[in-house]
Amino acid sequence: MASTSMKGLSDKEIQAKIDKQVIEYLIKKGYTKTEQTLRQESSHLDKDGKPIHERVEDLGTAKFARAFHLLSNWVDSNLDVYKFELHRLLWPMFVYSYFDLIVHGFATAGESLFREFSHRFEKNHHDELQIFQTVKLPQHVLENTTTKLYLDNKYRIPLNIHCYYNLVTFLESNGKVGGTVILYLLQTYCEVRETSRGPIDQFSFEAIINQSKGVEGDEPDFQEGIPGAFTGVINRDMMNTTYVLRLGMMPMEPELAQDVRAELEEEDAKHAPGPGQLSLVEEFDQNIKREESTDAPSRNEIPLPPSRARDVVMEVQKVKENRDRFRIEGRTGGVGVGVSVCIFTFHNTLDSITCIEFSDDTNLAAVGTEESYIRVWNLHGDVLTSIRPSDTTKPSSRRLIGHSAPVYSVSFSPSILGPEDADDTVPSTAPRLLLSSSSDKTVRLWSLETWTCLVVYKGHEGPVWNVRWGPFGHYFATSGWDHTVRVWAQDHISYLRMMVGHDSSVSQVAWHPNGAYVFSASDQVDKSVRMWAFTTGDCVRVFTGHTENVTSLECSPNGKILASADIGGSIILWDLAKGTQIKRCRGHAKGGIWSLSFSVESTVLVSGGADGTVRVWDVEVPTDPYKDGGSEVIGTGGQADATRITGAAAAGSQPTTAAGVGSKKKGKEITITPDQISAFPTKKTPVYKVKFTRMNLIMAAGCYMP
Repeated sequence: MASTSMKGLSDKEIQAKIDKQVIEYLIKKGYTKTEQTLRQESSHLDKDGKPIHERVEDLGTAKFARAFHLLSNWVDSNLDVYKFELHRLLWPMFVYSYFDLIVHGFATAGESLFREFSHRFEKNHHDELQIFQTVKLPQHVLENTTTKLYLDNKYRIPLNIHCYYNLVTFLESNGKVGGTVILYLLQTYCEVRETSRGPIDQFSFEAIINQSKGVEGDEPDFQEGIPGAFTGVINRDMMNTTYVLRLGMMPMEPELAQDVRAELEEEDAKHAPGPGQLSLVEEFDQNIKREESTDAPSRNEIPLPPSRARDVVMEVQKVKENRDRFRIEGRTGGVGVGVSVCIFTFHNTLDSITCIEFSDDTNLAAVGTEESYIRVWNLHGDVLTSIRPSDTTKPSSRRLIGHSAPVYSVSFSPSILGPEDADDTVPSTAPRLLLSSSSDKTVRLWSLETWTCLVVYKGHEGPVWNVRWGPFGHYFATSGWDHTVRVWAQDHISYLRMMVGHDSSVSQVAWHPNGAYVFSASDQVDKSVRMWAFTTGDCVRVFTGHTENVTSLECSPNGKILASADIGGSIILWDLAKGTQIKRCRGHAKGGIWSLSFSVESTVLVSGGADGTVRVWDVEVPTDPYKDGGSEVIGTGGQADATRITGAAAAGSQPTTAAGVGSKKKGKEITITPDQISAFPTKKTPVYKVKFTRMNLIMAAGCYMP
């Protein structure tokens, strides 16, 4: 019958009649949204009666700015419960709008879009913006490493299911004023993943509910972005593999343990312990018992040189210091423990010092300079002697010359303060070696007995930003501009392991106290922290959460917690076993936290940075984070002119000034989290290095910059 009624009609008239019947059917069934969509599409037909699909490049270039305005205004005016979640959309929409314009030859429109909206992302994506600003031509987009990452991978956007439905409804209802452009970008370049929950942290309502049920969800941040610009890897995936972390302490060599015990028995016989004090043998047995663990790595997996008489003396001294140290058990009644800080200030440096390091025996300090040399001081003013007969000088400081470019990191070999009654027959426990890394692509090993260079290690393709001795000496780790982490042995000229996985320059490196794992932190686009297995070279954990360059790494002595700090003034504590974030500490001003150190008990963390303060933090999570200043704004973060950062940031960062005490211009107020125990301000001295000694005293160093 329908065919009879349509006789003599043109194809266009037939199509219109069919559309009308379909629309009447949809209205009758109540499919209002489908009916609206059909009306819109049926009003745009070509001469053959087919829908006209508007190509993005034919709609004009202003549509991207109009679409971004539409989306950003909707996100900013949305409900607070969804606002954080929806802000995930803005960065990829901005990036792909810019790329689309450049690829299709609209460079002028792309630059206009960049100028108008890039300021919104300056805080979290400063490095990417600097890279994108140099992309002006289609071939730039196709050849640049970072832009290729964005174009070759779908950008993951995890959205709460309610946010997702609201977004689609909004875009469809505003299709003519920019909604279709956003839908085009989402469909072409992105992968929207619906989640059953919104973003959570350890103190959110949903996190508390999950904890009561014994559920530990992965943060949606771990699933966001693209490989390279954002890891996209979650630690739960890694923990489901056959690789199991061994975080226990390395067992002591049996022969060494016997020799140490015999020496301690002699010491106890000479010097009886005081009232209520453990004997040295009892202290040693307790330490051995604490270190015994089923998850400890085997000494066969990480071969070390056989022990010597010097090692026996060092272990005996460690037991003595461990027994007699100032003990820090964390907060008591909400009041932090009183720790002492001894700071060494370097004057008249002309802003040339790039790094500072203390030896473990607290006798020496070494600095690296932009003038490519290293200087070593005796902190007590004593003479730095040499075993070379021809060297008759008696200086209290020595200059080591050999590098041909700025020195960015130095590291003393393990040592300990020698016994007070030592004579010439007792082996020296002072550091014998010093490592340094430089922008000249090399690592140098220096003798602190002859004050000469022993070995030059080559392998990195670019500046070597950091070098750190392993906890037992012999092995050391380096990180550099070439995106790699390498592990070396002092008796091998070439590296033993090369860890590859970071997508940008690796600026920081640290060791696990059992020597089985190495930690590294990348800057620029990556901003992730990775944990590597020394024995295999595999990446076993990835920690993402920093939004700015990571400037310091440190693992706790108990081997369970990793601390990382960034240039924005945040410190994040990570649970290594679970692969999750414990908490974030705030109190430092911007400019960089350049050094971290844990107390012997791993209950307290100390930090120092560009704001000219040394701050002490409680490692444990507060029982009530919203009580007693959870969001309190207290004063300023410091007063120093931040002009130095160890690692890659040293080469390209701009000075960051924060006003403070004695400054005429009031500085920006800083939010201080309640886990800060105390803060020690300096007088215009950015703090380059902080270090807990084995006696739990804090040493710090900085350069006075008036």
